[in-house]
Amino acid sequence: MSAGSDLVRRSAADLADALASGETTSVELTRACLDRIAQVDGAVHAFLHVDAEGALAQAAASDARRAAGRPASALDGVPIAVKDVLATEGLPTTCGSRILEGWVPPYDATVVARLRAAGLPILGKTNMDEFAMGSSTEHSAYGPTHNPWDLDRIPGGSGGGSSAAVAAFEAPLAIGTDTGGSIRQPGAVTGTVGVKPTYGGVSRYGLVALANSLDQAGPVTRTVLDAALLHEVIGGHDPKDSTSIDAPLPALVEAARQGAAADLSGVRVGVVRELGGEGYQAGVQQRFDEAVQLLVGAGAEVVEVSCPSFVHALAAYYLIMPSEASSNLARFDAMRYGLRVLPETIDNPSAEEVMRATRDAGFGDEAKRRIILGTYALSSGYYEAYYGQAQKVRTLISRDFEAAFGQADVLVSPTAPTTAFPIGEKLDDPLAMYLNDIATIPANLAGVPGVSVPAGLAPEDGLPVGFQVLAPALADDRLYRVGAALEALLEKEWGRPLLGLDKLDHRIPEVTR
Repeated sequence: MSAGSDLVRRSAADLADALASGETTSVELTRACLDRIAQVDGAVHAFLHVDAEGALAQAAASDARRAAGRPASALDGVPIAVKDVLATEGLPTTCGSRILEGWVPPYDATVVARLRAAGLPILGKTNMDEFAMGSSTEHSAYGPTHNPWDLDRIPGGSGGGSSAAVAAFEAPLAIGTDTGGSIRQPGAVTGTVGVKPTYGGVSRYGLVALANSLDQAGPVTRTVLDAALLHEVIGGHDPKDSTSIDAPLPALVEAARQGAAADLSGVRVGVVRELGGEGYQAGVQQRFDEAVQLLVGAGAEVVEVSCPSFVHALAAYYLIMPSEASSNLARFDAMRYGLRVLPETIDNPSAEEVMRATRDAGFGDEAKRRIILGTYALSSGYYEAYYGQAQKVRTLISRDFEAAFGQADVLVSPTAPTTAFPIGEKLDDPLAMYLNDIATIPANLAGVPGVSVPAGLAPEDGLPVGFQVLAPALADDRLYRVGAALEALLEKEWGRPLLGLDKLDHRIPEVTR
């Protein structure tokens, strides 16, 4: 195994220590990641755009800062990949859609600006379902991403590119966004850690909106500590974002380090009755139950809690989210930026005719489906019956969370009902596709934070299973304490390869042994 191969398999925290000690340089590490991308991304297709020149220039600047004794942050010099829904100055931002093909933003999203300020070289932009609409990354206009565990299976969605890049060792860190599970569900099926912070805890400025009241950017990593380190870089108040919470972040890294001791004495863990059992793959449920027992062994008190309104979360979400999407995607009108298509059969077409032709050519089937659903739900005579009722259900879900957190410090469930399914299996059945987010959607509707931690491999198919931890709003530190404890317990019980950090290369045919 080459030195570069060894580097790309190490955690971001280990790499930060190696950079600080002078064991390696950011240029060496960044070049190793770029070599890995060149080696395997033809099979995985995690990236839509790779910025090798820019990443190496940023890495050289990082090395110069460290040589001068002035690192910008603990993660200065550790490379990162960014989901292609966040604006990046000088780099294409397509949102996985033809309608934005070739668009290069004139500014950085706040998350991206904070990554640059902290000195993390940006490797490139990762693939995603078009405008974050999907659970499999099959709805990208630029082709599907493949799960590194099995190239014939999906990597989750909408942020499958970010999760696959991390799982395939193409990047030690990535940024995703989570509207209904788009960080956590890909984390579950690729054996990575995915965090949805408290709504408003990470700036949404420069995040191309799918649903303003639901979208949240967050970390995609291979360990819980790495996620905490990245979360502290990107989190905190942003005056440019009207939904940003003006409150300090909890001590996330400290919580992760505390959790690694695997002592959960005094922590009350609530198993959500409505998120498990019937409809969940047997192996997924088995690994979840085993993980709960490990938490008990670490001193946690486990109770069952009921959140009866959660059974209506999927229906409410698929009214609220398309309604907001319908409004947000109206801005792509062929007048200001992005694609412009002139109707072939019309001379001197009007603006409306150009817009119609552009949106027909530029949006994919899933985007069109959700725009139509949302426009209908918001239309005169149906607004209160659909959108209005869905918002009432959302309130009930928030109340269920409030009651549940009165009984437990954190809530837990399987992250996704199944392991990764074959590419193409659910493309023609939207409802079956939507059901993949049944366990993750409630957190988005209520704005509470959640994490998916790898919980081993399902015995039926040998594919990763995710364990979801949810906490009250602004209590993100609880995610990291419990998540890190579970990670340490599982590693002691089963060994690291079961967590998705090994056994990948033989599944990627382009890798030369």
